Amino acid sequence: MPVMNAFMESVLFVFNSIVSIYSFIIIAAALISWVSPDPYNPIVRLLRNLTEPVLWRIRKLLPFTYKSGMDFSPVVLLIGLHTLRIFINKLFY
Repeated sequence: MPVMNAFMESVLFVFNSIVSIYSFIIIAAALISWVSPDPYNPIVRLLRNLTEPVLWRIRKLLPFTYKSGMDFSPVVLLIGLHTLRIFINKLFY
């Protein structure tokens, strides 16, 4: 049984790490969107390629996240990721 516990803790650690890294990517993409970046910059393209598929789905499902030129879909995504992280952590412990 200790082997199974160690395996589950390592899976949980990897999951939490991935969610943390993706959260930082979302924040970076949101901050970069404020300054009108060069769309051909490789870093900007990478951030957009990693975040836009998910943000596009949120904007499609929840149209109220984009109002008056303000896009709140990154906030909705961050809240969803944090809620998912808490749920998975509580589920394992």
